Amino acid sequence: MSHFVRSVTSPKKFISGHNLLSDLNEYIKAFGDHAYVICDEFILERAKKEAGSSIEGAGNKATFEKFNYECTQEEINRNRELARKAGANIIVGIGGGKTLDTAKATAYYEKLPVVIFPTIASTDAPCTALAVIYNKDGSFDQYLFLPSNPDVVLADTAILASAPSRFFAAGIGDALATYFEARACYASNGDNLVLMKPSTTGLGISRLCYEALLKNAVKAKRAVDQKLYTRAVEETIEATIYLSGVGAESGGLAAAHAIHNGMTAVPSLHKAQHGEKVTFGLLAQLVLENASNEELETVIKLIKDVDLPLTLADLGCTEFIESEWRQVAEAACAEGDTMGNMPFPVTPEDVYNAIVVANSLAESYK
Repeated sequence: MSHFVRSVTSPKKFISGHNLLSDLNEYIKAFGDHAYVICDEFILERAKKEAGSSIEGAGNKATFEKFNYECTQEEINRNRELARKAGANIIVGIGGGKTLDTAKATAYYEKLPVVIFPTIASTDAPCTALAVIYNKDGSFDQYLFLPSNPDVVLADTAILASAPSRFFAAGIGDALATYFEARACYASNGDNLVLMKPSTTGLGISRLCYEALLKNAVKAKRAVDQKLYTRAVEETIEATIYLSGVGAESGGLAAAHAIHNGMTAVPSLHKAQHGEKVTFGLLAQLVLENASNEELETVIKLIKDVDLPLTLADLGCTEFIESEWRQVAEAACAEGDTMGNMPFPVTPEDVYNAIVVANSLAESYK
């Protein structure tokens, strides 16, 4: 790929508002008349009732299938086979990030359009042309780079605000890293998530994401704690799902996500959310960069104010095992991972040291 090929990529449509589930047919009818819908278990019956009524009421068809908890190659293959048997001509994903990634991967392999309907605002996965594939044990397997973004992303603010607020906070954590990773990738002229060079637009959208979080995230978290949606919630959702997704994809990832990927192999962290681990990865990245005290303190204050885990102990790591964390550092520096987008060479020793120091700094702010 030429060093001068830069990109800005995004979903064809991003729509936010209320009552989108019961109007689902309006948003998918242009793409197909038989939807294969992959749903998280908790919303499956509601989706059958509301979305099913919308689709079937318009004379179209819908087949619903429960997501089996992990976005593995086996789960993708299972849904591909079921979608073919159903005769579906559009894939819909309704649920969390792994459900949505499974829907995107299924649609990609079956060469079908895909509509994405997140039920938690815990990551920026909905908007990206990327699926993260895991092994059966929950450890990171690979990135699946897709040739195009979802056709439509639907963000129902009422549904997203009614989810447990921990997920909402995790989405803030994931989005918080977007600007800092894009900044590093832009400085290094690294590769963004579509394996082109980061664009000025991608960096600008990433910066807008960060500014939106500083303005709205704390107020939004307090509203979501009470399962309410406000203007601050709406603006935060736009930041965590759309601005972060487009910013990360066009701007690129760096150390924070690479360290997250290494952390997926730590058994004590398997219950931690993606965005929670990315948040700690961001702290380690800022240590690697020797970021200013002002920048560190601004990031740490936001982490604390939205009730995100700050230290490794907060994430569930009750015992720090040096050999385990040296493996994390090695994995973070694996060839092809996004550590290569840092604007200076980074070794596993550098990453291990940054992890230890980041945790110590975090503990000092408790």
